[in-house]
Formats: sequence, structure tokens, C-alpha cells
Amino acid sequence: MFGLSELALILLVVVVILAVKKLPELTRSAGRATRILKSEKRALKNDHEDPGPAQRH
Repeated sequence: MFGLSELALILLVVVVILAVKKLPELTRSAGRATRILKSEKRALKNDHEDPGPAQRH
């Protein structure tokens, strides 16, 4: 019989083979999400460092 590590390896290989068609789409969406998060982080940081005229005392 197969051990747990062998079954995990076989399952991983099957998932990779079946997901090959979706990998480019997944990597594109992950990159897009990363860019959005970075830009939002920069925007929040800029808003925090440079308060608008209504927020200045």
C-alpha cells in the first residue's frame, strides 16, 4: 500500500496536471490583485502622511 506522503505526492501531480490550463489565468489574477493592494496601500499611506486642508488644524 501507499503511505501518506506517496498519496499526497500523487494527488499533487494530478492537481497540477488538471490545473495546467488554469495556471496562467490564476497567475494573472494574483498579479492583478497584488498591484491593486499595493496601490491601495500607497494611497492610504499618502492620505495619512498628507492630510487634506479640511483635516489640518
